[in-house]
Amino acid sequence: MTSKPPRDEDRRIQGMVSVALAADRVTKPIFGRHGFAGGALVVDWPAIVGSAVAAHTLPVRIKFPPKERTGGILEIKVASSAFATELQHLEPLIIERVNGYFGWQAVTRLRLRHGPLPERAKAKAAPRPPPANAALSERLKDVTDPALKEALERLGRHILAKG
Repeated sequence: MTSKPPRDEDRRIQGMVSVALAADRVTKPIFGRHGFAGGALVVDWPAIVGSAVAAHTLPVRIKFPPKERTGGILEIKVASSAFATELQHLEPLIIERVNGYFGWQAVTRLRLRHGPLPERAKAKAAPRPPPANAALSERLKDVTDPALKEALERLGRHILAKG
């Protein structure tokens, strides 16, 4: 009796590997149901259409004709009716960019769906530096160059915070 070689899904991953490999195994079935081969289109959406368009839109699915992988309809969720009108004018450009991303004529039409978009994570503001220590200020009082004094204060605050 000969044993069959293990399929790719059954093989264990050993050693250090990219998180993308494991994430792809989890997300591929979910995105596949929506016409996305992987989550790459959703993740790369701002790079494909630009940040201004991506801020108001989100790709939902690509619906292909039966047994085809070309000539699909890309369904896009749009935040507002006003932006949907603008998106209709940008349709040829968006189709061109999406097809350029895939490398073949994957999409021929857009279908717009109105609705709220999921909230995006907001960037956190940089923490304010702690105030200068009185002893540190006393030591740096004779430094006349403002740029050097600022750099030394930052260094001093960093050292004081560590220890």
